[in-house]
Amino acid sequence: MRKIQILDTTLRDGTQGENISFSASEKLMIAKKLDQTGFDYIEGGWPGSNPKDKEFFKKAKKIKLKKAKITAFGSTRRKNILAKEDFNLAEIVKSGASAAAIFGKTWDLHVQKVMNNSLKENLLMIEDSIRFLKKTGMEVIYDAEHFFDGFKANPSYALKTLHSAVKGGSKMLVLCDTNGGALNNEINRIIKRTINEFKGFKNIKFGIHAHNDGALAVANSLSAVRAGVSMVHGTINGYGERCGNADLTAVIPNLELKMDYNCIGKNNLKKLKEISDFVSELANQVPQNNRPFVGKSAFAHKGGIHVSAILKERKAYEHLRPQLVGNKRRVIVSDLSGKSNIEYKAKELGVKLKDDQESQIIARRIKKLENKGYQFDSAEGSLKLLLDSYKNKKVRVFDLESFRVTVEKDKEKPCVAHAIVKIAVKGKREITAAEGDGPVSALDNAIRKALDKFFPKISSMRLVDFKVRVIDGKLGTGAKVRVLIESRDSGKIWTTIGVSDDIIEASWQALADSFYYYLKSKKK
Repeated sequence: MRKIQILDTTLRDGTQGENISFSASEKLMIAKKLDQTGFDYIEGGWPGSNPKDKEFFKKAKKIKLKKAKITAFGSTRRKNILAKEDFNLAEIVKSGASAAAIFGKTWDLHVQKVMNNSLKENLLMIEDSIRFLKKTGMEVIYDAEHFFDGFKANPSYALKTLHSAVKGGSKMLVLCDTNGGALNNEINRIIKRTINEFKGFKNIKFGIHAHNDGALAVANSLSAVRAGVSMVHGTINGYGERCGNADLTAVIPNLELKMDYNCIGKNNLKKLKEISDFVSELANQVPQNNRPFVGKSAFAHKGGIHVSAILKERKAYEHLRPQLVGNKRRVIVSDLSGKSNIEYKAKELGVKLKDDQESQIIARRIKKLENKGYQFDSAEGSLKLLLDSYKNKKVRVFDLESFRVTVEKDKEKPCVAHAIVKIAVKGKREITAAEGDGPVSALDNAIRKALDKFFPKISSMRLVDFKVRVIDGKLGTGAKVRVLIESRDSGKIWTTIGVSDDIIEASWQALADSFYYYLKSKKK
């Protein structure tokens, strides 16, 4: 089983993506997580470019990693100076990183028209820079920027730049599809031609650094490995400039589970979903549900025929076991559901159904509700309550008698909302009033105030997300709306739903279900 080294550049190339930013401390947290997941190299940033990256490398010196090598990034020296006089190269050495990844120009267009440089001086810049860093004892990974575009334009010169890197002492030549426009067959052909160029050299290895502008970064990375490279660059979740980089949460499992290469090891594969979610959280990005392998929907099944099949044979609609990458199967209940979905979901939620007839009745009921605008695939809290109601279980721990909400706007002040709620718990009536920043906030505060007298632990539950969707925008302000509320306590997160022509009533339905769910779960 051939070893493929993985260099993660989330902390450098990933942060060049729009709206992606990490503090030095967050970078350190991610670096530790990457090391625990078995990555070989962690590109921490460009120490000569900004104070944040310099701070990261300073902090990174104080941590002990199990396996990964912290790698500093930078460019070759400036033209017409000595490498030892170059500020950026000096900063790479000062960073204390054990490895350096430096890029040089491969495409004659960039050398002559962008840099206003000569082709000969560019070759000297590559060789001198690598030799300078090698003399300090650093491992040097050479990134041949725009290699595939450069090769297509002038293959002889593109190969000369790699020879300069080898003369300088680099043993790892990474071929970069910097513009992300190369096709799969081009990647394969050019890499094979390039590797053949160096077949007489000892210990020279190749890598791939692919961008996703043609939606081929993952495919191109896999193709490059088949062509003979032994290092893959990429980022967690594919974050990166423009359309992003090769997504390592897809590259790694494909290499390990489908192509029989060794990257981070089978045990570490189980941590992929965890690290994907971890990086999303620190990047303040909503995780993409449809992300392959690690997304919430990667192993979700909605159609009744699909669910019926996977209950008999997993391989029918799953290309691998979700547990291998730390994910899990999800069965979604919706208007497309059959009784198989209901039976699977009921078992998962701990509800025992009598027979097939009962599951068919529930399926029909859900389809009718979804026709009115409900979506139970995104509101499992309300689904659990619905299933319980069919089992003659008391869902409503309290009963609403009425509520009233008013909104007051003063010319000089922001809106203030007031709510009055009348509820009954075990025959006892409670009337409470509360204010809030908006009508839903006021309702939430009022119901909490009322319930607190009967259920003191209600304060440990809180609302964490509130979403409103217009179901049919053609009706304008008279359109029916769907409200989804996500709530949590110290150990669990659940989502509930409400649908109505009135946004306040829909919000009340979702709020009430959220409290019902919490109070029922605490009874157990």
